[in-house]
Amino acid sequence: MIDLLTAPATLVAFAAGLLVAVPVAARWLRVAQREHYVPGWTTRMGWLWVTREPVTAALLVVAIGATFVAVLGGVPPLGDYWALVALLSLAFVPLGLPVRGRSAKFAITDRVKRLMVAWIVVHLLVAVLLAALLGAAGVALTLLVSAPLTDLALAIMAPIEKAGSKKFVVQAQKRLQQVKPRVVAITGSYGKTSTKNYVAHLVSATFPTVASPASFNNRLGLSRAVNDKLVPGTEIFVAEMGIFGAGEIRELCGYFPPDIAAITVIGEAHLERMRSTDVIFRAKAEITEKAATVVLPIDDERLARHAALCAEQGKTVVTVSTAGADADVVVDAHAGTIRIGRATEPVAVTVSGTGHAVNVAVAAGIALAAGVPVDTIAGRLGDLPGSAHRAEVQVAPSGARIIDDTYNSNPVGAHRALEGAQALAAETGGPLVVVTPGMVELGPVQGERNRAFGAAIREAGGALYAVGRTNRAALVSGFGDGAVAVATREQAVKAAVEAAGDRGVILYENDLPDHYP
Repeated sequence: MIDLLTAPATLVAFAAGLLVAVPVAARWLRVAQREHYVPGWTTRMGWLWVTREPVTAALLVVAIGATFVAVLGGVPPLGDYWALVALLSLAFVPLGLPVRGRSAKFAITDRVKRLMVAWIVVHLLVAVLLAALLGAAGVALTLLVSAPLTDLALAIMAPIEKAGSKKFVVQAQKRLQQVKPRVVAITGSYGKTSTKNYVAHLVSATFPTVASPASFNNRLGLSRAVNDKLVPGTEIFVAEMGIFGAGEIRELCGYFPPDIAAITVIGEAHLERMRSTDVIFRAKAEITEKAATVVLPIDDERLARHAALCAEQGKTVVTVSTAGADADVVVDAHAGTIRIGRATEPVAVTVSGTGHAVNVAVAAGIALAAGVPVDTIAGRLGDLPGSAHRAEVQVAPSGARIIDDTYNSNPVGAHRALEGAQALAAETGGPLVVVTPGMVELGPVQGERNRAFGAAIREAGGALYAVGRTNRAALVSGFGDGAVAVATREQAVKAAVEAAGDRGVILYENDLPDHYP
């Protein structure tokens, strides 16, 4: 056992550790905030930096080696002072992860302040214990495992945060009971926000409607939407519901019971968190459990079977299709038509080549289920609202066309956006330029999907600017010779604008926040 009061190296290490802890805490707390305070994901991001950023890996090796030497007693005459070498290295790990942030600033909210207290307590307890056992090496070892300790602090605070926010949820439930709107709940691997906006547009001409804003799709976000937006006379509340794991949709539906529930699509988004698309399907399907009416796209066999199951349970089922299936709503993007209801004739509708026809189909199905007249639905399909950073087409000052598809990229959406960009480039007669950091949270298929996207860019005749290190190897491998690797999006944008000229098309596919390497 080390005498902390008489071990100079340990005291020096504690002083150095306090200094190093400031940037370490700022980095990991910011990562925790960006990862929605989910325990386990701070460590995941730390490992991503180690495996993608060589200098970070080298610094970590130095820190581990120096700590190991210090634990063994040091190399005379330095002894425990090897721990100081480890601490100096850890002050810069991960190298390139900003303390304040560029794309999204570190917001010192009340929740962050509470987490900061938990972070300090956890780290101090561990540091004192390890220092008593190992001397100065214990201080270095504590900060060496700071990312997992941050996740421990998150796990400790999770039930406390949930209990503390309960009053806002209760207030929202009371507001729902007072106003009594019909609740439309929408989930899916992607397309939730666009579909929600389409639904609000289609039904608002018939029923006073409120939709949850932006991507407010969790317990607190929906509670805030209800408390801030729901007013007497509202007849429809459209709620987007997102998840990070099984059981979360069921919990949300307990707080905000849906009258109409819809699933847009089952895909690979969040595959890293949920491990398989079957698990994703079962988690998404929870949204239909309490709903009297469900709207489902039956081109997916799992959703087709689930539609049949819901019908057997006595629910009203509205089916939709974009592949010509026998459904209540059928969108034919190639023909530019939609049939709403089985007894109606198809009518013309514009479905953007960079958009998702299934979003239009599901939105029309929900409007039909809500009782909006078919003529009204058809009439309002012509001016559907866009969603920010979701395949938005703009014109740059240079004259180049820009497709902004930077929000939460996924394999299906990325390839569809690329097809749209390729078609637009053919119209303008200019070059096609793609700027992307690749797609994330795809688990074991992430490398494969990014390689495939790189290959698709080459096949489309495009130029590739791969941003950052997260998916650089996979994108460049898929594209082959000629891919350009850039460190930041700012550098890529400048180069892409020059490459596109005045007639080119630039596709910005995804934009990872800067807590990614």
